[in-house]
Amino acid sequence: MSYVPAIPFNGYAGWTFLNRTMASQTATMNATSQNKRDEDYFRANIGKIDTAEQLVNDRRLLKVALGAFGLDNDINNKFFIQKVLSDGTLKTDALSNRLADKQYQKLSSAFGFGDFSVPRTKISDFADKIITQYRTRQFELAVGTQNGDFRVALNLQRELPELAAKTNSSENAKWFTIMGNKPLRTAFQTALGLPTSTATLDLDLQLSVFKSRAKAQFGSDTVSQFADPATMDKLTKRFLLRSEMDAFSASGSGNTAVSLMQQAITASRNRRL
Repeated sequence: MSYVPAIPFNGYAGWTFLNRTMASQTATMNATSQNKRDEDYFRANIGKIDTAEQLVNDRRLLKVALGAFGLDNDINNKFFIQKVLSDGTLKTDALSNRLADKQYQKLSSAFGFGDFSVPRTKISDFADKIITQYRTRQFELAVGTQNGDFRVALNLQRELPELAAKTNSSENAKWFTIMGNKPLRTAFQTALGLPTSTATLDLDLQLSVFKSRAKAQFGSDTVSQFADPATMDKLTKRFLLRSEMDAFSASGSGNTAVSLMQQAITASRNRRL
């Protein structure tokens, strides 16, 4: 049976609880028999893998490899994943370099099949690094089955500080990365109060909108500001609260509450007449 995280509340209260109990919950998940079997098999066998073809033909190894990069749904796309891995990342026309989702690029770079004569699978600490990433992603996946917003928030806290701290990318390049990454875009679009139709605008206009909203709400139009934990927490909180408000309104509960309040006010006035 898959691990089911304990999330007793939605919204920011639930997020606070999840953060407070995350260490113990992840330890519990990692200790499940299925996870231990997957990790033990990966540790025992990944060092024997020399080619992308060998990896994709071992489903148990591929499960962990893809899961470490959030690409679990590609488990049956063997030819595609083999091409991503065997092309590497050093050539400009490599498949992973041409894909919008840069997790494929990270996967290919991590394994190094197409970039080096000896792949990274031969490095002594390779298995531990991949398994650490796998554990993080699998916990996010488990949380997502309970609350999709929390999965987006966990992804935000994992991905954004790394992007914000980059010194070899311009601020505009960082914003374009956010705009092209679905989970990050969802978090920012919601936190900044932008409609989904923003995605249909010209890219340069989208950039302008994201930057101006960020400056108005956080005091700066840079992505680098989110390297600061306090600003990062402010963004996460804003995303969760706005998402909860949007869901409340969409369900009709918000309109119902307003209607009931108006009825109560009217009744109170009538009683005074």
